[in-house]
Amino acid sequence: MTLPLAVTVTEVGPRDGLQNESAQISTPDKIAFIDRLSAAGLREIEVTAFVSAKRIPQLSDAADVLAGITKRPGTRYSALVPNMEGFKRATDAGVTDLAIFAAASETFSQRNTNRSIDASFEEYEAVAKAATAGGLRLRAYLSTAFGCPFEGEVPPARVVELTRRLLDLGVFEVAVSDTIGIAHPAQVRALLPQLLATIPPAHIALHFHDTRGTALANVLAALDFGITTFDSSAGGLGGCPFAPRATGNLATEDLLYMLHGLGVETGVDLNAVSDAVLALAPQLGHPLASRYTQAR
Repeated sequence: MTLPLAVTVTEVGPRDGLQNESAQISTPDKIAFIDRLSAAGLREIEVTAFVSAKRIPQLSDAADVLAGITKRPGTRYSALVPNMEGFKRATDAGVTDLAIFAAASETFSQRNTNRSIDASFEEYEAVAKAATAGGLRLRAYLSTAFGCPFEGEVPPARVVELTRRLLDLGVFEVAVSDTIGIAHPAQVRALLPQLLATIPPAHIALHFHDTRGTALANVLAALDFGITTFDSSAGGLGGCPFAPRATGNLATEDLLYMLHGLGVETGVDLNAVSDAVLALAPQLGHPLASRYTQAR
């Protein structure tokens, strides 16, 4: 097995993790959580989303969260935007790193954004042009890339096509996402050669959920293909409010524990991440999914 010397861990707990929590987390608690994650050495943190407060009330305080966090030199703080309205709100709040999200399944696209895949791309073309004009960094997610809760199997050729389309918009990286935690290592090994046939690995990140307990195995399979960016969520928080029974993301602590054990550098203090989510845990009202933090 060929391992990279270093891996970038993109922390999505404050956005993708908290958006699915039923307990309303206060703005000061979110700010403290993000500050602790920053202090742990995470250099990529998705802190919130500028989305409809009616659809995702947990993130209605996006601007206040961004205004309250202590920005650590060398760390990038991003926000998800669904459209030009969200883009404007985010940039008004001083965001310089943005993320958009498309789906590899028509049904999921309609359920998640009330738009078809093609209509989403029309909206994101405007966002991408505005981001480029403003000198902003733009990332993209491609959800349901390994399977859809409504349509089932998603053809790899469609994932490749849509990933290419997102990169053509001008995003620097596409997080190919297992939104419902259905992926297994054989799927990873089947999809990545098709993606990497025309796309450099530096433009691909992977975003795994651990619904069926295969997220770490999927990361291990992907490392052999030269993928060096993985999304994770402190404590294993999250899921997807529009994907039934999709439980939490891959836990950041579990990912770090495996990578450090393999001798792969991340620049992140594992126990400091665990401490960050333990400090938030009393507000959540449920046990944390992270095996590492449970073991502590």
